[in-house]
Amino acid sequence: MDYLQAVFLVAVGVVAGFINTVAGGGSLLTLPILIFLGLPPSMANGTNRVAIFFQNISGIAGFKSKGVFIFPYSLWVGISALLGAILGAQFSVQIRGELFNQILAVVMIAVVIITIVNPIKNPNETLERFGKKHQAIGIITFFFIGVYGGFIQAGVGFIIMGSLTIINRISLVKSNSIKVFVVFTYTIAALAVFIIEDQINWIYGLTLAVGNMGGAWIASRWSVGKGDVWIRRFMIVMVTALAVKLWIG
Repeated sequence: MDYLQAVFLVAVGVVAGFINTVAGGGSLLTLPILIFLGLPPSMANGTNRVAIFFQNISGIAGFKSKGVFIFPYSLWVGISALLGAILGAQFSVQIRGELFNQILAVVMIAVVIITIVNPIKNPNETLERFGKKHQAIGIITFFFIGVYGGFIQAGVGFIIMGSLTIINRISLVKSNSIKVFVVFTYTIAALAVFIIEDQINWIYGLTLAVGNMGGAWIASRWSVGKGDVWIRRFMIVMVTALAVKLWIG
């Protein structure tokens, strides 16, 4: 990798880290670029996880610096997603399928609808649901989210935020803080699988990670200041673009 490629990867990482932290879909930018740079699809998928891992460390730190951190619920759903990610990552080194992306595109549109309808009419109103029933539903749901996240990663942020909105009725700012912790947690499992399968280019992965971390730090602090309205607008644009991309291939 030469100097220009390194600068290019860092710049792409900044954009992807910002997008991933505020909403989701940044991997649809980084995965094709890694493939364009010469990596096989499976190795590009594994290499991207290095950047995702460090990106979410930065995102967690950014949200905590603003006093936004939901604990221990983040831990419970994170562990559940981690277990699912082990299964999903094993699939990803063997399976590819357009139908799965088309199904996800439908899910993305559903998330757009949920975002527009906005079950949380007043983010300052106490509507959060963290009773035993909703925690249990969340833990089960995040296992399957982890399966998808371990499989391909792209777009998982939308699914996480949509699920938290429906199940727990929390604001998008808080959903973002849980999202970065969950993705960080299950990425540990996904990375382990890709490392065992020797599907990571560490030079590309760590270079991309530098940019992702910068973008995540900026986005985590920016999103807290802007609040739900701006995050919702950003999500609608990104999730619609992602759904179209997934459907047409």
